[in-house]
Amino acid sequence: MSTSLATEQRQFTALMRVFHWLTAALVLTILGIGVAMLASLAGYHRLVSIHRPLGILILIVVVIRFVNRHYSSLPPFPASMSPRERSIASAFELLLYALLVVQPLVGWGMLSAAGYPVTLYGSLHLFPILPHNVMLYAVLRMAHTVLAYLLFFTFLAHFGAVLFHTCVVRDGTFSRMAPWTSR
Repeated sequence: MSTSLATEQRQFTALMRVFHWLTAALVLTILGIGVAMLASLAGYHRLVSIHRPLGILILIVVVIRFVNRHYSSLPPFPASMSPRERSIASAFELLLYALLVVQPLVGWGMLSAAGYPVTLYGSLHLFPILPHNVMLYAVLRMAHTVLAYLLFFTFLAHFGAVLFHTCVVRDGTFSRMAPWTSR
């Protein structure tokens, strides 16, 4: 068996790792901007103008990532993980994917219901996905906030689990998704 094949079996594909770290960077950025939007009245509109297209970019990246994942081989879980831990890890992965798809769609729907355009860049706008409705806007705004907190806590749980497996169990969990090729 060749060395590169053995490496690929221990790690996610290079493209999957690129999408993973790109998604992580985008999510951390958008969560930071979301917090800053709540704290800054003076910079609110500038931050929103960054937040909206970034949310759509996350949606696009996650859809591409999910399709790529479906057609790629995955490395096995570390042998140290029990079947229960593997089930929990898989469930959290699905929850993260769901949140990363639903959250931008809720934001887009919220802006559509408010009658606001989703400006991507300059005069490039997305079409509304919901009719203008103030009550629907209020519900979606609350949902967007609740989902943001859920995304943040799910992200923290994922990060904490990886830290635990990397620093305490030392089972090579991080090396499966490390941005570099592990030996």
